[in-house]
Amino acid sequence: MLFSIESNSEISNIPHRRDFDRWKSRLSSAEYQAITDELNSRIEGTEIQTSSWMPGSDWSGTVFHPIYENACECSESSSALFFGLIVWDVFMSRPEWWAFGRYEKDGIQISGLTYFKIEARG
Repeated sequence: MLFSIESNSEISNIPHRRDFDRWKSRLSSAEYQAITDELNSRIEGTEIQTSSWMPGSDWSGTVFHPIYENACECSESSSALFFGLIVWDVFMSRPEWWAFGRYEKDGIQISGLTYFKIEARG
């Protein structure tokens, strides 16, 4: 479950939905499942995650490479956005409650969202 602290409400939709659907349609079901499985394995048992730090900087030979090569046709900016939307979707689909925000590290804005586990709502 994904929760917006700002609006004090559960989130049940993906932003930039048209782009998300277009990019996702360029991945096979197996590719998308491998990506979400890998993200879920990285999230499992953690309390905090930052989306832009999750995939690493070199996606070659990883389950994330089809995002760049197939879904986003080798566009780094589109790949970064689509990856962030996939992470959003994964957190939204998880059974535990997560919130998110934009934060800085050492005075520098982190490019991705930081997600953190919260107590159950409702």
